[in-house]
Amino acid sequence: MRRNLILGGLLSCCVVLAALVSFVWTPLDHTVLNIPAKLQPPGAAHWLGTDHFGRDIFSMIMVGARTSIAVALVAVGIGMGLGVPLGLWAAARRGALVDELIMRGNDLIFAFPSLVIAILITAVFGAGAVNAIIAIGIFNIPVFARITRGAALSLWEREFILAARVAGKSAVRISAEHILPNVMNLLIVQGTIQFSLGILAEAGLSYVGLGAQPPVPSWGRMLADAQTLVSIAPHMALAPGLAIIVTVLGLNLLGDGLRDVFDPRLRTAR
Repeated sequence: MRRNLILGGLLSCCVVLAALVSFVWTPLDHTVLNIPAKLQPPGAAHWLGTDHFGRDIFSMIMVGARTSIAVALVAVGIGMGLGVPLGLWAAARRGALVDELIMRGNDLIFAFPSLVIAILITAVFGAGAVNAIIAIGIFNIPVFARITRGAALSLWEREFILAARVAGKSAVRISAEHILPNVMNLLIVQGTIQFSLGILAEAGLSYVGLGAQPPVPSWGRMLADAQTLVSIAPHMALAPGLAIIVTVLGLNLLGDGLRDVFDPRLRTAR
């Protein structure tokens, strides 16, 4: 419904705005250690309190937002940039060996969650944000490939596609000029959903030490640092946890709202 689109857009914009503002301003320097001020509860000096090193948690949340957004955005870009062409190619060659190879390759990637892929990558290249991006991006490729192929297959039987084939257009040109524009709405909605899943995946990888490395703040690593201090400093876990919840909720609501806008039949059915 429209309220989902508005609420999701507002929440998502707030997170993006915090990430952008962090490039030029944060309440305090998130890299400064202040041991005498460690584990302070939220107050006037530190809006969300301080962590076990005395760092300002609100500042770390702001900087961590750009880390999560950057990792998820690039990973979704990788998945869409490679998955969409593969899906279009498979649909254009439906039933052929190419289609079968692409789909079985997708099944193979689906068999390994992003965490397992990240472990394999970091075992060779080491932990870091770049390797987290690669792991999440690889996992996104079959998602977009399957969705693109499924939507494109139904379009290949439509009259305007048959007319384009009769006019002598190649499969590549038909895919680019006719198929892709008609599946773009679906891809935008799915991209929003995968973006929220990318935020969760980045937090999960950072939680186990495979994501962004210190001193770069990460919501997942903030949760990992807080797990042994929950009883004496619950604010250390609440702040990054709420940041993840708000971001994922906003993106899911945004995706749900966009789906209703692009397909009014869903809104009517509700």
